[in-house]
Amino acid sequence: MLGNLDNEVIFKKAFTDKVVFKAFVRDILGIEIEVGVIETEKKFMPKIGYVDFEIDIFAESIDKRVAIEIQRVEYDTHFDRFLHYFFMLIAEQQKNSKNYNIDQTVYVIVVLTAPYKINERDGKPILDEVLLLKLNPKTLKGEERDLYGHQFVCLNPNHPDEETPPAIRDWLDLIYQSIHNPQRPSLNTKNEGIKKAMELISFENLTPEERRDAKNKEANREVIAIYHNEKAIEVAKKSILAGLSDEIIIQITELSITQIQKLREDLKLLDI
Repeated sequence: MLGNLDNEVIFKKAFTDKVVFKAFVRDILGIEIEVGVIETEKKFMPKIGYVDFEIDIFAESIDKRVAIEIQRVEYDTHFDRFLHYFFMLIAEQQKNSKNYNIDQTVYVIVVLTAPYKINERDGKPILDEVLLLKLNPKTLKGEERDLYGHQFVCLNPNHPDEETPPAIRDWLDLIYQSIHNPQRPSLNTKNEGIKKAMELISFENLTPEERRDAKNKEANREVIAIYHNEKAIEVAKKSILAGLSDEIIIQITELSITQIQKLREDLKLLDI
């Protein structure tokens, strides 16, 4: 039985292992790296601007040319948060006002463990398994100029795409099945990174301390989820009384249409 990679403790145990980390980076980004220390809950001193942000998993290549950040997220209020992390890791390299050189290439990989709740600006839902952002400029003809190697990759196994490359598919399957099919996962154990990750997060290989910490993280998340849901319900009630449409209330609260319609019925019964 696999531990749940939606759990912060389990996720960090797997992806702070060098074999897993290097294989993951190779398969997702297509680059081979040698890393030194793999850090968790990384912060930068001094702060970058007014942003005091924290990185789930962070490592630099031994030659200092590549900085990798992996961020596990089980929700996505919007992409602004991810973009902040991406751009701040680039901006952090500017140490003084006279030197604008960006010596390190920055890669940010975000792993989402829940379906997207956001839409494009025209309202179209986002249902992509892999999203990629590169910072290289393009000509009017669409020709890319290779000035920067920085990349931001977003992975979401809840929106499977048959065209996803097999190497990336291995990791998306690992994440999804650890959450939804942990007892009988069907995974590519020929991939040494996947095999090692499975060994690390196998329930029988978790220490008593890791099992305890994982349970505590899960309990904390459930409490936070309940709190946020209660706040969302209160906001939805006020929005209904203010005459806002279901579509707007969904965007504001992220509640489902069923929940909002039930609230409307309840308020009618109370004659409010």
